Amino acid sequence: MDMKDTAVLQVCDLHVDFAGTGHSVPVVRGLSYRLKAGRVLAVVGESGSGKTVQALSLLGLLPPVARISGGRVLYQGKDLLTLPDEQLREVRGQKISMIFQNPAASLNPVLTVGEQLCETLRAHRVISRQQARKQAANLLQEVGIAEAEKRLDEYPFQFSGGMCQRVMIAMALALSPDVLIADEPTTALDVTIQAQILRLIKNLQQASHMAVVFITHNLALASQIADEVLVLYGGLCMEQAPAAALFAHPVHPYTQGLLASLVSVRSKVERLPAIAGQPPVAGEVPSGCPFAPRCPHATEKCRAELPVLQNRAGRLVRCWREEQK
Repeated sequence: MDMKDTAVLQVCDLHVDFAGTGHSVPVVRGLSYRLKAGRVLAVVGESGSGKTVQALSLLGLLPPVARISGGRVLYQGKDLLTLPDEQLREVRGQKISMIFQNPAASLNPVLTVGEQLCETLRAHRVISRQQARKQAANLLQEVGIAEAEKRLDEYPFQFSGGMCQRVMIAMALALSPDVLIADEPTTALDVTIQAQILRLIKNLQQASHMAVVFITHNLALASQIADEVLVLYGGLCMEQAPAAALFAHPVHPYTQGLLASLVSVRSKVERLPAIAGQPPVAGEVPSGCPFAPRCPHATEKCRAELPVLQNRAGRLVRCWREEQK
């Protein structure tokens, strides 16, 4: 088998529930995808769609109220959901690494940046403090932080938001992982810094040929980095397709609504387009399509029956309207 066609990470029918009052609340409902080395999968959707929860489940980082009720997560053929904690810790950070949403909150405020980078390196490698410090300085240089040796002795509060995110990227890449999960890595950064961080992740990903799961609510960002896009809504995959095909011709009404809400600076509109209504409340799972209450094309069948995820010419779509076509 050609190694280029082999998935380095495969999520199979993943189900994640949150504990409710006397019942469980489904948050991720039968999610599946394959990720090959050197490819970027963007997972997009509104807040509450299950984007972050599915990512945390891959590494066993779910909060105590959450549990995985079904499915498999295969890394190089091994099911991460069945690994003992000790073996999972070896995978976490070393083989699969994650950049979290809020870099300032993810860094320890009472330790220097150098101490935190060195701690990451020495936790997984048998190296001296001096060797770890040298590697830490090289990592800061690699992510574009000037005077790296000096800045190792500074604390997170001495770094801007964009620089803190660069430090988090350095920590995530310290052990040369095969898979990087980037969870809203440009949140709370201004547009210029967003572009810099996005370009940095893309350049590092191409240089190391690692696979990336890029989580975002911003389709404009996804269009700049993704090879493939998976659209989540109510914990379900609504559409998945190669990025070029999805942005050129979105099929699911939800994907169409998300793309319609993107407005160019050159466009002259008095009112910004928006999807009417609100996303489903966690725990209130409709019997039919979760997007039906907001969909302009919804029928009685849409409200009564959950559409099956169908393969349409290399594109996955969950919509009764498409099945009728």
